[in-house]
Amino acid sequence: MAARWWRRALRGLCGAALFLSQLSVLSGRAGSLMTTKLSQPQSTLAKSLTSTSTNAPYFKAVESTEIPPYLTNCPSNGLCSRLPPDCMTCNTNYSCVYGKTATFDCKVKPHVHCVDENNHEQENFTINMTCQFCWQLATSDYVCTNSTNCMTVSCPRQRYNATCTVRDHIHCLGNRVFPKMLYCNWTGGYKWSTALALSITLGGFGADRFYLGQWREGLGKLFSFGGLGIWTLIDVLLIGVGYVGPADGSLYI
Repeated sequence: MAARWWRRALRGLCGAALFLSQLSVLSGRAGSLMTTKLSQPQSTLAKSLTSTSTNAPYFKAVESTEIPPYLTNCPSNGLCSRLPPDCMTCNTNYSCVYGKTATFDCKVKPHVHCVDENNHEQENFTINMTCQFCWQLATSDYVCTNSTNCMTVSCPRQRYNATCTVRDHIHCLGNRVFPKMLYCNWTGGYKWSTALALSITLGGFGADRFYLGQWREGLGKLFSFGGLGIWTLIDVLLIGVGYVGPADGSLYI
């Protein structure tokens, strides 16, 4: 009986020792796992911080070296009062008296260099100009586009929409580019003297009409012998007064 009791007690002690050893192993693994999980976010955060600080873009202020487009029209070290309007900024006084000379305070634009009458560089200056809007200038003070699609020889004379630009040395109020209705005034190279000479000498054969590009009328005069002379006389009068002109609608030269 005693031997059995000792055997049972020994088995119980061995089982308890085995249980305690397994429990210690399991607790060690759990601790290592917790340590690994806690250390991973810290390392990841450290890597992200390191990569962010290392790869962060570095912006450097780059100085603009572009040349303003107006500088190409601005003479260097010239008189400030003779600069083109695109090279200066002026305080426009719209209360000036129309047709009278007015004084305006102006300042040169950046990168523009000019001098006064004493050859001293200056930025602020005054200019004198006639108080009037740009579209009120004389026709010699602006340049307009030309149209070759309108008839110059017609009654009444035709007009076309032109875009006009004020010349560089002219100062005026308002927009320097403006629309304007102009009379058709272009030429295709036909001479009035040549057309009249052909009408007088060879008008019976339609030479004048052929020269002006009017082929149907020229053929009509050719096969009718100038309308038996009547059409010839009429064309001499019409070409002489300028009523009959080139077929393309242009003016004589």
